[in-house]
Amino acid sequence: MFVAMDILDSQLSDYLSSTCDKEPSLLENIDRDTHLKETMPHMLSGHYQGRLLSMISHLISPQKILEIGTFTGYATICLAEGLTEQGVLHTIDINEELEERVQAYFNASGFGHKIKYHVGEATNIIPSLSETFDLVFIDADKKNNLRYYELVIDKVRSGGLILIDNVLWKGKIVSEHPDKQTEQILALNDFIAQDKRVQKLILPVRDGIFLIRKR
Repeated sequence: MFVAMDILDSQLSDYLSSTCDKEPSLLENIDRDTHLKETMPHMLSGHYQGRLLSMISHLISPQKILEIGTFTGYATICLAEGLTEQGVLHTIDINEELEERVQAYFNASGFGHKIKYHVGEATNIIPSLSETFDLVFIDADKKNNLRYYELVIDKVRSGGLILIDNVLWKGKIVSEHPDKQTEQILALNDFIAQDKRVQKLILPVRDGIFLIRKR
């Protein structure tokens, strides 16, 4: 019988967090609030993955970022840290109940003027955006990940990056009898693996991040 697994045990995860930059105090508060108030706090990127997103953003100094799946805004703020002075980040989420709290986090972060927060269906909002993006982070409902990828690929500049979260799916992608959700992850991974428009590799960070560079 297949058992879903964590890629790294908690001791190694704690070590990784201890050797990267400390998370800003606002992000610590968001993490705590998310675990206290949300039923699925594991959806939050967290310290180590957040510092990875911040590092990637700083490396490419994006002018335009698109995030699909805001949740409580933790990853949004991490990505915004690397924006250019005139940079803009569009983030999309379906959950209007979180809007007021998440907007307050953005305002407190110092990046509120750079973040455009869209609440609604991503499949409707993405086509309405006319920008060309330097960086896209997809971390929303997994059944639509392939559709999101296809919607954004032509909106990413040559040399731009797409990051997709949860592509190892707690190790279930190697199960002999994958369930429906796992099959959806596998379909996404297989499609990207064969996509000649991009360079790609999966980073074994938390639940797996597909790092994709458009040619």
